Amino acid sequence: MKDLEDRQERIDNLKGMGCSRKRVEDARFTQGKGNYVDDVNLPGMLHGDFVRSPYAHARVKSINIDAAMALDGVVAVLTAKDLEPLALHWMPTLAGDKQMVLADGKVLFQGQEVAFVVAKDRYIAADAVELVEVEYEELPVLVDPFEALQSDVVLREDIKDEKEGAHGPRRHHNHIFLWEEGDKEATEQVIDEAEVVAEEMVYYHRTHPCPLEPCGSVASMDKINGKLTLWGTFQAPHVVRTVASILSGIEEHNIRVISPDIGGGFGNKVGVYPGYVCSIVATIVTGQPVKWIEDRMENLMATAFARDYWMKGKISATKEGKITGLQCHVTADHGAFDACADPTKFPAGFFHICTGSYDIPVAYVGVDGVYTNKAPGGVAYRCSFRVTEAAYFIERMIEVLAMELNMDAAELRRINFIKADQFPYQSALGWEYDSGDYHTAWDKALAAVGYDDLRKEQAQRVEDFKAGKTRKLLGIGLTHFTEIVGAGPVKNCDILGMGMFDSCEIRIHPTGSAIARLGTISQGQGHATTFAQILASEIGLSADSITIEEGDTDTAPYGLGTYGSRSTPVAGAATAMAGRKIRAKAQMIAAYLLEVHDNDLEWDVDRFVVKGAPERFKTMKDIAYAAYNQAIPGVEPGLEAVSYYDPPNMTYPFGAYICVMEVDVDTGEHEIRQFYALDDCGTRINPMVIEGQVHGGLTEALAIAMGQEIAYDDMGNCKTGTLMDFFIPTAVETPHYTTDHTETPSPHHPIGAKGVGESPNVGGVPAFSNAVHDAFRAFGLRQSHMPHDHWRIWKIASDLGLHG
Repeated sequence: MKDLEDRQERIDNLKGMGCSRKRVEDARFTQGKGNYVDDVNLPGMLHGDFVRSPYAHARVKSINIDAAMALDGVVAVLTAKDLEPLALHWMPTLAGDKQMVLADGKVLFQGQEVAFVVAKDRYIAADAVELVEVEYEELPVLVDPFEALQSDVVLREDIKDEKEGAHGPRRHHNHIFLWEEGDKEATEQVIDEAEVVAEEMVYYHRTHPCPLEPCGSVASMDKINGKLTLWGTFQAPHVVRTVASILSGIEEHNIRVISPDIGGGFGNKVGVYPGYVCSIVATIVTGQPVKWIEDRMENLMATAFARDYWMKGKISATKEGKITGLQCHVTADHGAFDACADPTKFPAGFFHICTGSYDIPVAYVGVDGVYTNKAPGGVAYRCSFRVTEAAYFIERMIEVLAMELNMDAAELRRINFIKADQFPYQSALGWEYDSGDYHTAWDKALAAVGYDDLRKEQAQRVEDFKAGKTRKLLGIGLTHFTEIVGAGPVKNCDILGMGMFDSCEIRIHPTGSAIARLGTISQGQGHATTFAQILASEIGLSADSITIEEGDTDTAPYGLGTYGSRSTPVAGAATAMAGRKIRAKAQMIAAYLLEVHDNDLEWDVDRFVVKGAPERFKTMKDIAYAAYNQAIPGVEPGLEAVSYYDPPNMTYPFGAYICVMEVDVDTGEHEIRQFYALDDCGTRINPMVIEGQVHGGLTEALAIAMGQEIAYDDMGNCKTGTLMDFFIPTAVETPHYTTDHTETPSPHHPIGAKGVGESPNVGGVPAFSNAVHDAFRAFGLRQSHMPHDHWRIWKIASDLGLHG
């Protein structure tokens, strides 16, 4: 018994995987000791600010910078003409397109960068922006992607005659690509012959990640040694270094990119923005460091948006509810440039996960990308490359099919789930789901909320409403989602030609502490906490003795960064594999010290013990010291390892979410009475961090579903460019969340982990939206587009005649 207690104590002291270890980052953040880009201040630093277009589509007739240059403190004003000799007036996008750095002849969206003012402080730069005189000639504006595909108005004059784009043929001058997956002919035949078919247009509106910290950079060129240092809000610092080298012509070893603390990213900080390029050009031109920090209005108006997918769906089934086929055609509004942050081979990201959690035998999806006069982007806002759109689509189509069949939506899901014994499961659209137990999770969720009783209460509420006893309806929003994360296997995932592997380098010090450097960068996920826990379990050193470093390309191994819930599935795997290399070498050292063969040892928590003689052992601290002071035959001194991990497959976390919502038909107000979120992310590294991630993601999902949007008028003016108009939930609007889990490890991942950071956003949005729809289902509501703010809910009730 004492031996067992001793072993448990050693496990507890490690604070490894499964431990709810407090986040080590929070001590400095809660004391105001974070170090963000705007905290970087260098001697002689200048400040940049943009002249931005007030028009969504206009020709730039002339730019007069004389008055701005005459202002005391102004150092330079850059325009496209200044950048053109350097071939920097345009830059490549992550999607294979190109976009203007500064307006070259015309502007294509409101807020587009026209000129870059460099001054001695930010206030002078802002004043000088007002003095730059730009003459515009307004052009017709296209904000509707369907109209854009029919219009004679040419948006991208630079490619108007190009019939081939980065992703195949273009059928119209405002068309970007048509991307298809699945068997179109077979799907159409199944749907044509089906007993029941439901058809609906599902729109996932344009929104924005809106991180707490907007985007910014500080560029400093040392002309003596030819070194460029770039600090910035980068979710993928190594990729930024590669792009900066391509654009500037500076060799990559002479560029150092540093991502300090980042105040939230959510996909908004994956791409390269004109501000980054202009700050680099400005430091090269002036010889002084240049800082650019955008304000909130610029962030909402001009940086990368998310969603904006019009999804026309058909789903077929037998009369008993067994789904037989799924078809989806998407019209994707990409804005002025195709600047989506998607893997090269998947211009619509992983949208073809749209069969969801269901065993659908045949399916087809086609996505048309379209240019409009809106800001470019299309980033994975707390999701994995269009997975949110896919999950919302299939979960709405399930609800519509349930109405068509007059069937309970929970039961319809149950009879169509992929069964546990079908994994690994090959989907009709080409994905191989690694593991899952959907029925267990679903039954647990329904039981937890008392689903049968809720349906009885809902039916009674409808009767009471019709009888005039209440003006509130009850909605039960159901969602079961499957996500695809962990981009990704180099065989099918790259960005700008760089395979989406990731990396970890570990160095064990003689006294038994360690430092690990990774190619990722945390923006609030708690990497310094959780990666140390992975290593603690792998190498037997306490997580408190392990330092995690990220975000500096001079010290970190090359990695593809943090987004799309890829940190744990890819970098976490690299960390575990590097730890195992350390342990393998440590075993040889321990064998030498104990005078036994390697195979006579076995690993036990934090030490190697001799098989059959557990009293003979060497701890990892003993081994670390010996690695630096013993001459061991055939073993190099030191204890270090590096691992570059290319995953064999994606990982497929899933979840069952249920939202119970009260809706007031007279005011459009809603009250979330209960929200239950069950997640299965495989092996759970830190349950407390997981719960925090789920709470944060659900609150963002609440914002998206219930009010948040980037809206434009017919002239292309952004109507929601401030936080007065763009909904950010506070503690007042945020409900209580009940979290739960099942655990189905990924069979191909070194520690079985799948990732969880994006899941609550992916599953939360359809749960909230389905609750609104379900509240009005008894009165015939089939589909209403998000966001479901108070006015829109009131409008639903009005259109259904419920105000009479």
